[in-house]
Amino acid sequence: MISAGLKSEYKRRKKEKRSGSGSGSEDRESEGVSVSVSILTVREGDRTMDIERKQAELIEQYVNQAESLTGPSLAGLIVEATSHPSLFAFSEILSVPNLSKIEGTQYSRYLDMLRLFAHGTWSDYKRNADSLPALVPNQVRKIKQLSVLTLAETNKVLPYDQLMQELDVSNVRELEDFLINECMYSGIVRGKLDQLRRCFEVQFAAGRDLSSGQLNNMIQTLTTWLSTSDGLLHSIQEKIKWADTMCEADEKHRRDIEVRVEEVKKCMKVDMDLRHEEIYSELGVMDYEEDRTRPKRRRQPQIS
Repeated sequence: MISAGLKSEYKRRKKEKRSGSGSGSEDRESEGVSVSVSILTVREGDRTMDIERKQAELIEQYVNQAESLTGPSLAGLIVEATSHPSLFAFSEILSVPNLSKIEGTQYSRYLDMLRLFAHGTWSDYKRNADSLPALVPNQVRKIKQLSVLTLAETNKVLPYDQLMQELDVSNVRELEDFLINECMYSGIVRGKLDQLRRCFEVQFAAGRDLSSGQLNNMIQTLTTWLSTSDGLLHSIQEKIKWADTMCEADEKHRRDIEVRVEEVKKCMKVDMDLRHEEIYSELGVMDYEEDRTRPKRRRQPQIS
């Protein structure tokens, strides 16, 4: 689902294009307003799953066709696959054994073109255009879309100047139209267009096919991560053991203190009992001595 801001922006641009009132990006840039265009998060997960499901169906379709084709038919299939507006992954098609049979033939240029769409960019095509087949407009659009995905792999804030240079776009209006209509609408990226900062902030980008070098780097990264995780887990386990040991020591210390307190209480009680007995004994002796030494009173004779 496209945001209301994106729809209104798109309609405004179409209206300006029909009326001929659009005068380039300079007037809009001078407004000093940051225009944000984003894909709403409502049902984004479902839409992404639909795109992936459709792409998986297309891959299966082309793989099945490639397994039964040879020579010029394979070349035509490659052109069709790389021109399809909903297909952005090609490694499964590249792995079909039949494709290796056109290596070194007059159709090997089409195999190189398929490799370009799997791992390359528009700049790569321009550098090797002499050795590759000429691209039809749909293929040009596709390789530029894939170039945006490649840039988004390493940087989530893409400057307009860098995008215009990589995509051979002459002005900001044309660049933003491409990002909105060809990238966001197709669901391969989500993000915000910031005219004030002149950049595209990437929030999501579909992944591309991995080259052998990228795969090796990923394996190395995951191996390093696994080793670091094992070390961290070992460290955590040691900390847990240390904490358990300290807890047991604290518990033993607490029990020892309680025992000592009880012993002190018992000793104090015994001492207090003994002192009470001594005090009572002294008081008894004093009373006896006092009674013995006290002069007895004589009775007065009774007068009858």
